[in-house]
Parts: sequence; structure tokens; C-alpha cells
Amino acid sequence: MLVPTVALILALGVASRVLADQLRIPSVLFLIVAGIAIGPEGIGIVSAETFGDGLPAMVGVSVAIILFEGGYHLHQRKLRETPRALVRLITVGAAVTWLGTAGAVVVFLDTTIEVGLLVGALLIATGPTVVSPILQVVTVRDHVGALLEAEGIINDVTAAILVVVVFEVLIAGDGTPLAMVWEFVFRLVIGLAVGGAVAGIVWQLLTNTRSQPTRAPLHARLIVLAGIIVAYAGSELIASETGIAAAAMAGFALGNVDLPHHEAVIDFLDDLSVVVLSFIFVALAALIDFGDILSLGVAGLAVVIAMTLVLRPAVISLSTPGERFTRNERLFLSAVGPRGIIPASVATLFAVELQALGRPQEAQLLAGTVFLIIFTTVILQAGLAPQIARFLEVSPMRTILIGGGRVGLSLAERLDRDGENVLLIDKDPAAVETAQKRGIQTIEGDGTDASVLEKAGAERAKAVVAATPEDNVNLLVCQLATTTFETEIVASRVNQPENVDAFESLGIRAIDLSMATAWSLENVIERPSLSAWMNELGRTGDVQEIEVTSSTLGGKTIAELHAEIPDGCIVGLLTHNDGETEVPTGDHELQIGDRVTLIGQTEAVDRAVKRFHPHD
Repeated sequence: MLVPTVALILALGVASRVLADQLRIPSVLFLIVAGIAIGPEGIGIVSAETFGDGLPAMVGVSVAIILFEGGYHLHQRKLRETPRALVRLITVGAAVTWLGTAGAVVVFLDTTIEVGLLVGALLIATGPTVVSPILQVVTVRDHVGALLEAEGIINDVTAAILVVVVFEVLIAGDGTPLAMVWEFVFRLVIGLAVGGAVAGIVWQLLTNTRSQPTRAPLHARLIVLAGIIVAYAGSELIASETGIAAAAMAGFALGNVDLPHHEAVIDFLDDLSVVVLSFIFVALAALIDFGDILSLGVAGLAVVIAMTLVLRPAVISLSTPGERFTRNERLFLSAVGPRGIIPASVATLFAVELQALGRPQEAQLLAGTVFLIIFTTVILQAGLAPQIARFLEVSPMRTILIGGGRVGLSLAERLDRDGENVLLIDKDPAAVETAQKRGIQTIEGDGTDASVLEKAGAERAKAVVAATPEDNVNLLVCQLATTTFETEIVASRVNQPENVDAFESLGIRAIDLSMATAWSLENVIERPSLSAWMNELGRTGDVQEIEVTSSTLGGKTIAELHAEIPDGCIVGLLTHNDGETEVPTGDHELQIGDRVTLIGQTEAVDRAVKRFHPHD
């Protein structure tokens, strides 16, 4: 019955992924429900005996593939997005999570400190198995996504090694804290060394092997797959539970070099990880024992609350002071930290080990606590992540800028400061490097290539702006954005005034560079205070537009509107349906389709926009 069971698990896993993509809901939610449905708590097709002794090996190899794929996508530029926050999150944050969870388990579940430290070590991990599905359906600014991805991959490795060390030194053995530190460092170094060595061998094979052009991509995929298995198995032979560190390191090393057939390898890894993720999540979810979970009672819920509402916000607060994260982005990071495969797979293993040591109650507590945390965080945090992101307004649609010169880079920095989700595209490697050093998410490529714009997400972008010094390039970019991707806002820098009509005839918002410069200089001379204030937009002051709709402002007078907006904000301009703009009087009655321009202090303008357009 093993083959039909595996086929059923794979079918459910793939169906869950397809359904999740259709509904724009993180796939882990459907995967865990599918697993429970076919497990002992459901129709009972899958149980702990289904796979016999082979499940740990199957899960280990699957996790190695997933972490390799995660490491492969973890480019150095992502780590440079928020380096200080990431270092604090994987060091101080991991320690606070570990010791804080251990304390909560000891206090609320009345167990030994050793078992508390074991549970705490397991629950450090978030992991790409739960974070990646969230980021596929929730658009956040790049530094937020990069922090979640990097935390998941690195802390998965930390948790997998630390839990083995705690078990072998403090529970199965009679070691000291110093011995525990030594064992952790030893295993981490072994994993990283083996992963780096295997990555070097794979790179040498791919760069020096001469294959037929039609077969070379296939050979690259096979060599990479063999490298994953060799890294995992080779490291495990040296020291247990170091294999995933080796796999993650090998993926990171290969993902940050110029690897032949890079795109073929990426496509292969993406497809492979979908399959193995679907399999192991459904298989492990089928092993959830609700009896173990229910036996924890109210004390178990107290541990969940301590982890999600106390420890996670504390960790994010400690990790992101003074960084570029907004208050709402910190709240989002605090609210989204679900646990996934590493705690589930390793908890199952060590529950068996505790049973063998004659400690069945502690084994039940371990399994129950870990699966309770996984279950609640997957359902509440992963499942509700899109709603949380919308409520906190941390999912801005992307603004794509083509051209990383002085104009494009300056605009990118200003929009990034304003909280926009900015992506810059330039084909000059030097311009890309400069933008990345300034903290701007950048793609090296030709903005006139539809495939590059598609990769950048132009079909979902709020705006595409062409800012290169060549009008013919800008015009082609704008035509692609308008006709191929149907972007809502398309704007362009126009370098030669005589070309403005060509842009405007296509409905493109054209900014004549010479006129814009002249206008700015005129303001400096004639309106110096206004010029200085406009340069500080988004900091001390702001200007925003809202559209009049029947459910918000239709039929109100400007005087009535003024009475409803916060202090520090006024109505400055009114644009009618026919495009005419004027400074309105208090008696003017707003009509459907009018656009109202709000001017004032940044926070007051922001509150006014939310007051009338709460979902913008």
C-alpha cells in the first residue's frame, strides 16, 4: 500500500498548491488540512507506521532540497537589504526565542528545564517551507521579504543543530553548557565546510564539463541534484543533523556565483521544491496527534500566546531599531512567524528518542507543544497573512523604474523613503551596483525587453516610470507597459522637448526635463519656502490626492470636508472630471469623479486619506 499512499499524498499536495495559487492563499494552509484529512484524525489512510523507519530519511532529503533551493535564491544583495537587522534577528533574536520559549514551557507546562530548552530550540525555526508560500501571495517591500526569507533559512539550520546538541548533551548525556556550545560550533562548522566543498566541486563540474548544447541544461540539473544529496548525506556521515546546514550552504554558495545554465537550474529547483514540500508537509501533518495537543489544555494556549504575542514582537523590536522598517512593517513581522517542517520533523524524531529513554510524558509534551505551535501559527499567521498585510497596509503595489542614472536613482530613493515598493532596472552593472549599495532593489537587464519587465512584475505594478537619457528607449518602455502589461500609471522622462507630443499622444505622462528644471529653479527664486517644503515631502509635510466616490465624499461641500479631516491638513486643490483644476471655495459641492488634493503635515494627510479611503 506504500506506493498508492505516496501517490495520494503527492496528488493532494500538488492539488493544494494549485488551489492556493488560484485563491492567492498560502499553500501551507491547504497542505496541513490535506494531511490531517488523510491521517489518524481523519480517514486514517496514513499513520506513523505507513513509512516505517524510512520517514526520517525521506524528510531529511526533502528538507535538504528545500533549504538548498532557499539558499540558492538567497543572494548577497538580499542580505545587504537590512544587514544589521538580520544579524540581530539570527543571534539575539534566536537566543531570546529559544530561552523565552523554554521559560514559557517550563512555567506553564511544569516540565524540566532540559525539556524546555529542547522545545525552545525546535521552535527557533520559521523556515522557507512556510515563509515562501506567504511571500508568493503577499507583496511586501523587498527589505521585509528579504528579512523573512533569510531568517527562515538561517534559523532552520540553527534550530536543527541546536536541538541535537541540547538532546545529546543535556538530556541523553550529562554535559555542561560549555560542552553544548562546543558541540553546536563543531556541527555548524562541519555542515558549512561540507556544503562549501560540495558547492566548489559542483561549480568545477559545471564550468569544465563539455556537453552537447542540447544536453547541457539537463546535465546541469542532474549534477546540482547529485550535489544536494551528496552534501546532505556526506555531512550526516560526519555528524548527525548537519546535513541541512551543508545543503543550505551549498545552495547559497552556488546561487552567488556565475553558474552555467542558471535559469535551467532555477526552474528545476522551483519545480522540485514544490513536489517535495507538498509531500512532506502532507505526510507530517498526517502524523499530528490531537490527543497530545488537547492534553496540554489551557497551559498549551498560554505557551502559544507567550510565543506569538510576547516573544515574537519583542524579538522584532530588538532586531529592527533605527532601521528602514515602518511601524506597520514591524507589526507585520511580529504577526507573521509561522513554524514549519524543521520543528515537525525533528519533534517526531526526538519524541521517539524520549520514549526510548523511558520518558513518555515528556515525549507527549514535546510532540504536543511543537505541533500545537505549528498548527496555530500556520492557521492564524500563514493563513491570515494576506489579511494582516492588507490591514497593516504593508503590501504596496510595485513601482518599476527603468534607468539607474542620476534621475532614476534619485527618484528611487525618494519613493523608497515614502514607503513605496520600488524596483529599479538597468543594464549597466555599475549602475546596478550603485543602486544596491544605496539600498534599492535592482534587476540588471534591458527595460525594453518584455521578459525583463515580466520578471519584475509589471503586470501587477502600480506604475512604470522610464527615466533613461534616451527618449526612444523611454518610449518603447512606456509602450510595453501600456499595451502589453496594461499598467495603470505610465510616466516618462522626456529629454528633448520636441518629443513630448509623441509621448502624450499615447496617453503617457511625459515630464519634459528642461521644463521641470526651469520650474524648479523658478520656485527657488520666486517661491523659496514652497520649494524647500516640496523638497521635504514625505518627511515634515505631504501632498496626496483622493478621488470622490458615492460612498465617501459625493455631495459634501469643501467646508463639510474640512470639518471632517484632521488638524494640520487642508484641501488645497480640486480637479474636475474634465481635467480643470482650481482652488475651491468652502461652498463648492463635490461631484463623483472629482479629485481632491490634501496638503499638510505628513501624519495628518495620512490620517485624512485613510479616513476616506481606508483600503488604499
